[in-house]
Amino acid sequence: MNNSNNERVFKMSFAGVYPHYIAKAEKKNRTKAEVDQIIEWLTGYDAQALQRILDDKTDFRTFFGQAQLHPNAPKITGVICGYRIEEIDDPLMRQIRYLDKLIEELAKGRPMEKILRP
Repeated sequence: MNNSNNERVFKMSFAGVYPHYIAKAEKKNRTKAEVDQIIEWLTGYDAQALQRILDDKTDFRTFFGQAQLHPNAPKITGVICGYRIEEIDDPLMRQIRYLDKLIEELAKGRPMEKILRP
């Protein structure tokens, strides 16, 4: 993945992508509450902070820059969007792919206790 693509993603509003996460989950009979639980687990944001981020149209760089990433986030491995997560050099892109991977696991029916790495 080249740097100009990364920059484009980093500047995207989290609020612009969030409805896609929910739609992906709901299409597979999962819920917005589960999506929010994943986001809160990964980032440390509570419901109020998440709503502020959505209202402010915070970009991904700021979203993850201000997050308190879960200590078990590095346990999120595997392939997402054609890239092996643990081999992504850019820390911010790796964090974005962590979230993508967790939402994908939710949509595939994985139980929450396995998605939220113990």
